[in-house]
Amino acid sequence: MEIGIEKTARRGFVLFTDYAQGSAIKKAIEVGRENVLFEVRDSKLKGRGGAGFPTSTKWMITAAATAEKKYIVCNADEGEPGTFKDRVLLLEYPSIVFDGMVIAGYTIGAEYGILYLRAEYTYMYTALLDYLDNMRKNNLLGKDIQGKAGFNFDIEIRLGSGAYVCGEETALIESLEGQRGEPRNRPPYPVNTGYMGFPTVVNNVETLASIPHIVLKGGEWFRNHGTDKSTGSKLFSVSGDCDRPGVYELPWGISIRELLDIVGAQNTKAVQVGGASGVCIPKSQFHRKLAYEDAATGGSIMVFNESRDMLKVLHNFMDFFVEESCGQCTPCRVGNERLLEGVEKLINGNFTFSFIRNLKELGYTMQAASKCGLGQSSPNAFLSILENFSDEIYQSKGGSHV
Repeated sequence: MEIGIEKTARRGFVLFTDYAQGSAIKKAIEVGRENVLFEVRDSKLKGRGGAGFPTSTKWMITAAATAEKKYIVCNADEGEPGTFKDRVLLLEYPSIVFDGMVIAGYTIGAEYGILYLRAEYTYMYTALLDYLDNMRKNNLLGKDIQGKAGFNFDIEIRLGSGAYVCGEETALIESLEGQRGEPRNRPPYPVNTGYMGFPTVVNNVETLASIPHIVLKGGEWFRNHGTDKSTGSKLFSVSGDCDRPGVYELPWGISIRELLDIVGAQNTKAVQVGGASGVCIPKSQFHRKLAYEDAATGGSIMVFNESRDMLKVLHNFMDFFVEESCGQCTPCRVGNERLLEGVEKLINGNFTFSFIRNLKELGYTMQAASKCGLGQSSPNAFLSILENFSDEIYQSKGGSHV
């Protein structure tokens, strides 16, 4: 089935509002950069890539910085397994993404924007370049945009190198600078010392796509959707055992059970929320809300029905992290290998419960001691599957609950 936007009854948030190219840019110029900042702050928009950092905080710090150059970087690496929402935005709604970048540049005083495009999305490259050329012809990029003297901003596209770790913003910046994609020590943070040493805002595709609507309709309008701590709508990439996989735009705060009903999932055993780095939620917890304050996600929702072997699911995740670890820090480099070995011992029934307890402790150590989000989150699936499906896992191997 070809993946596309699933147009549910929930409309009028980010994707399904009619949007005219450049309209939000013109409005931003009319109201001024300070008022744009205030609207973004009032919206309580948080980063849609998964971390959930307040967008206005990044923008305000960078706007206040004094520097020769500033940069806006759109993170379109989208390497999290099960996530494909940014691909749909760039293919079908490039106007709101690029207009969001222009508005961000205007607001923080940047003249340069970079779209860091996932290597596997090379097939989009030419079409996106053509779209940027069209924006230049319409004076939505370039010098004195829309007649605003001194408002100069342009965007270039850089292709990534196919590394999962480059979804992390400092590893992404290292890649942009021509270095091996490895996370940096922080501080300093990109908002102070980012691309080429200049203040840099790194925002996810979906985050920037929210900006034009906030500018046109106001922060209060955006804040009135979702929950108090998770405002607005969210794009969910739904895959797995359901009748209607695809990309869904739904308000934050919807329950897992409600989402499963919408996508036509039946006999569901588990839902992996947040991709391979997320948590695996059992049927008994389908009442939980998809929100930053409960079951947070960058967008990936994987559905598993009763026919699935959760140990095989877990083995797939851990094998992925062993492959994708950059190897820079020991907790992640060695820890993921040990967790994968533990899963293989479980599959073969060759384990002791003290060994599994030690692996759980290793997982907690990795969460605390790893340098970046990859190592900090890679134990999530291991810990949640062993916790939530312990009876199935251990009884099938002739053991008992750890």
